[in-house]
Amino acid sequence: MNKSLFTNLIALIVLFSGYYFGNDIVFFAGLFAFSGAVTNWLAVHMLFEKVPGLYGSGIIPAKFEEFKAAIKTLMMDQFFTEENIDRFLNKEMAGEKTLNLEPILAKVDFNPTFDSLVEVIANSSFGGMLAMFGGTEALEPLKEPFVEKMQQSVVEISQSDTIKQAIKEQFESPEMMGEITANIENIIDQRLNELTPSIVKSIIQTMIKTHLGWLVVWGGIFGGLIGVASSLVL
Repeated sequence: MNKSLFTNLIALIVLFSGYYFGNDIVFFAGLFAFSGAVTNWLAVHMLFEKVPGLYGSGIIPAKFEEFKAAIKTLMMDQFFTEENIDRFLNKEMAGEKTLNLEPILAKVDFNPTFDSLVEVIANSSFGGMLAMFGGTEALEPLKEPFVEKMQQSVVEISQSDTIKQAIKEQFESPEMMGEITANIENIIDQRLNELTPSIVKSIIQTMIKTHLGWLVVWGGIFGGLIGVASSLVL
């Protein structure tokens, strides 16, 4: 059962029991318990819903834009700082697994490279000699081994320390760092713009109400104790 509803029901039962039997201690305990429980329940309810006449109610939906801005500020200032991005790049650029271009290069078509090479040879002083041996078609059997060798050579070059350092320096340049940060910020903005006040309210409500329900319980308990003390004093 909902903790808030259960607490309010118990408080009402104690309240009416004290009134029915004429027991002031029980009556005041129930009255103050119900007062404390309802007050805390209303406070929790006012976080998410606008209550007419109560200033400050519905604070989460009303401050929706500020809420999104706070999330963005938190992510950019705490997670995606230039220091964290630089640390990530340093980590990713170190070791053999870093910047593995082989899967990308495997999809690159190197055939135009061979075709260009054949064209250069055909238009050079060797063109006439090549024509004596069957022209450019004579070089066709070399195409597949050439492409494989070219691909392998480019992969080896991409894994050299010189290339890694050059790319690392490029990534760490102020212009590139600013571009990376701007792209991350744009992605965060796009995702936050997909949120609606109702979605945000539902997320926070589900998360918070589970824990804030105890405020109602303790409000009822302490209210009851205050009621008992008040009846004894009176």
